[in-house]
Amino acid sequence: MTRTKSQRKTTVAQSRPTRKLAKRKSLKPQVRADAASGALGRTRSGTKSAQVLAMLSDKAGATIAAIGGATGWQEHSVRGFLAGVVRKKLGLNLVSEASESGRLYRIIDTSTLRVKQAA
Repeated sequence: MTRTKSQRKTTVAQSRPTRKLAKRKSLKPQVRADAASGALGRTRSGTKSAQVLAMLSDKAGATIAAIGGATGWQEHSVRGFLAGVVRKKLGLNLVSEASESGRLYRIIDTSTLRVKQAA
């Protein structure tokens, strides 16, 4: 005896268990308000990230070429690190200035800016 199409569909649908889909957590990490203040202290020492953050924290700043030379990264990788990790993930104040040797990048602590402006 053969079944009709409507009978096959109901049989298949009834035999499958229903699954509830779990809610997914957001893939984007949440940046806390106090994350920017302790961001430099949370990186492991001796890593390329720590080396770049140290170069950017210097008052003289660093160029993309200098960062690439120190880490072995290509220019687009340095730019991605600056935008994705330094600015977005760590929430640091990254400042870019044009100079004779090229564009300089520096991390400026916003708490010291407020103190200097008040004085």
